[in-house]
Amino acid sequence: MTRQPPGPEHGTIAPHIPADLYRQAEREGRPIIVVVQAAPAARHARAFLVPLGLGLATAIGVAGTVAAILALFEFAIHTATLIAGAAGPIGVGGLTFKLTRPKQ
Repeated sequence: MTRQPPGPEHGTIAPHIPADLYRQAEREGRPIIVVVQAAPAARHARAFLVPLGLGLATAIGVAGTVAAILALFEFAIHTATLIAGAAGPIGVGGLTFKLTRPKQ
């Protein structure tokens, strides 16, 4: 009595093994080796979310640092302008420098 090759109800058989070769190997007593490749494991959401979160946190941190530096520069420029306007002309060794233009 010949047995039918295993079908989908008994598991997966490699699609490249024809039934007549399966039966011939079974009649002759040769071992039947079926190599089934396992499907690649699905990646968990954590595998995508952790790098994405780190990248976003880094981008927000860099943007905040740049904003803080620009705010400090602006504050320094306004302070220098205020001091220069209040001080008036500065004289050094007989030379007088006017740091700001007159308001008229």
